[in-house]
Amino acid sequence: MQAILLSREEVARRAKQLYESGICQKVETDENIGKMVIIDIETGDYEVDKTGLQASRNLSKKHPNAGLFGIRIGYNVAVSFGGVMERVHK
Repeated sequence: MQAILLSREEVARRAKQLYESGICQKVETDENIGKMVIIDIETGDYEVDKTGLQASRNLSKKHPNAGLFGIRIGYNVAVSFGGVMERVHK
């Protein structure tokens, strides 16, 4: 299969669309708030863990060369360097 290179913006757009169309209802629980959900933008597979590192590894094992994108559950950004992470309420 030939790999298709996507821009960062397209990867983010696809991941956010997948998240909002069904993943968020499954993962936005009290125990998951603040954890990372990593999404394979091609298959829609996802995994949740504290930092996203193990989730990324697990998805990469299932789907080598997958286009992965991370979203911090319940927040407007995944990380903040000196800025403010705002809690998002749905």
